[in-house]
Amino acid sequence: MTDVLAYSPDEAGLSPSLHPDYRSTVDRSPRQPLIVIPPTLTEATGPSAWDRLMVGPSGIDLTAQHAGVPQGQRIIVSGRVLDDRARPVANTVIEIWQANAAGRYIHSADNWDAPLDPNFTGAGRVVTDDEGRYSYVTIRPGAYPWGNHKNAWRPGHIHLSLLGPAFATRLVTQMYFPDDPLIEIDPIANAIPMPARQRMVGRFDIKSTKPAWALGYLFDIVLKGRDETPFEDHHHDD
Repeated sequence: MTDVLAYSPDEAGLSPSLHPDYRSTVDRSPRQPLIVIPPTLTEATGPSAWDRLMVGPSGIDLTAQHAGVPQGQRIIVSGRVLDDRARPVANTVIEIWQANAAGRYIHSADNWDAPLDPNFTGAGRVVTDDEGRYSYVTIRPGAYPWGNHKNAWRPGHIHLSLLGPAFATRLVTQMYFPDDPLIEIDPIANAIPMPARQRMVGRFDIKSTKPAWALGYLFDIVLKGRDETPFEDHHHDD
């Protein structure tokens, strides 16, 4: 019988469970050594084909989900999902969620003094094609305050959740923007040391920029190995 192994990222590609500058990790990080539980057949091969049936094409427009046009700078984010040998990973579901141009999420727990945009939900899903490619149109998210420390602001970012062929193959990361000065003082971003942190920053791309319509950014996601994209510990939610 062939062993079925759930995917697990390299430790070097994970943000730590405990990073004192990220204050909430002090309370919620594990106090005891972790117990390794071998995956069962359910976790390793559990159904996820329904995700692909619901998602549709490898591109989506988050700015066209409502009757009106959302506020903010329209952008096109595209890239590839690759394995540790730079081979494309097809049929990967990518969930996307983000704040609007003013830095506010649509969910009810976000109630800081910034406007909601009735024409922007900030959520969508795509699936990679046979070459591992994906693309989506959205609005560049704004910065927002958070209660980590005095005058704390999170840099604009887009959350990405990658779903593989089973329940146990979910990885979560964030994409930042190359010209954002808040990255240098953000405890969450700085939990990842350089040069790995730079792999969480999208690259401006004039080739995918559409004249008089949207700026283009490239963001390749490497699942494992030396060039692995840093992924979040499951306790992170900011």
